[in-house]
Amino acid sequence: MNPLSDTRGRLLRDLRISVTDRCNFRCPYCMPAEIFGERYQFLPKPELLRFEEIERLARLFVDCGVRKVRITGGEPLLRAELPQLVARLAAIDELHDLTLTTNGTLLADRAQALKDAGLHRVTVSLDSHDEDVFRRMSGRDVGPGRVLAGIEAAAAAGLGPVKVNCVIQRGENEEAIVDLARFFRGTGHILRFIEFMDVGTLNDWNLDKVVTAKSILERIHAEFPIDPVEPSYPGEVARRYRYRDGCGEIGIIASVSAPFCGDCTRARLTTDGKLVTCLFATGGVDLRGPMREGASDAELRERIAGVWDRRTDRYSEERSSRTGVSPSRERIEMYQIGG
Repeated sequence: MNPLSDTRGRLLRDLRISVTDRCNFRCPYCMPAEIFGERYQFLPKPELLRFEEIERLARLFVDCGVRKVRITGGEPLLRAELPQLVARLAAIDELHDLTLTTNGTLLADRAQALKDAGLHRVTVSLDSHDEDVFRRMSGRDVGPGRVLAGIEAAAAAGLGPVKVNCVIQRGENEEAIVDLARFFRGTGHILRFIEFMDVGTLNDWNLDKVVTAKSILERIHAEFPIDPVEPSYPGEVARRYRYRDGCGEIGIIASVSAPFCGDCTRARLTTDGKLVTCLFATGGVDLRGPMREGASDAELRERIAGVWDRRTDRYSEERSSRTGVSPSRERIEMYQIGG
């Protein structure tokens, strides 16, 4: 089957699969504790896609042109027996890149098992390595030490280069820009800064809280001179920069100040089996229901193709045209579709 192309000529190349809506953090910008308390009802197990269902759908997406799959959550390492799913996905022909995004707190104990199952790389979220800032931004009384240990365990297991994602918010963790750059320089890990985005409806987003890519680059360049690097592949979301002294590179993901909708090749599969074509979508198209009702592979492929063929998403560009103001509408929450 030829790769799918949407209304703007964007190919389907990447699939992000959320394997759980649960998380062991309560980050204020994603799962604030006042909403997601101890009694909050997450999806019951029967509503989650089973591993065999995820594998089947992933194979169909690969048939449609996908070459990279990223496992996300919630916190994906909370999903029981996750290496079994990794092994299923790793066995799919024509799947060239199998990765996972995690908050890293459980990674130290599981990195080797994930590597042995066939995982290629990991991305770890770390908004600060300052003890107090980390606790405030994670919503838990736990320090960054466990995350840092997870990063090192992943690298030792061969899940590198490890990418470390930091979401910068004005008034929250701006000091992390230079501090983390200094900390990770020369380690072989790739630090990536992400502009604070209006994903979901819970993070109290406004433009005043956004530290732009330009500002981030200026702060780093003043301490450690950097130069731009060509993208690794078409549609790469992070703009890459290399330290002039050879101590590695960083990346900047600038969805707010420099939207990249025109190059977006990503689809997302929610925990309960909905196909979502934009991180800022209001909803998705159900694949779990037809699959459990007996739909054939051909019928499911046709459903996937029909969604992508009609795809018109360009939310970040629309937001940008409104001078950064987030349009007033409901959106799927981050914990339901990962990043």
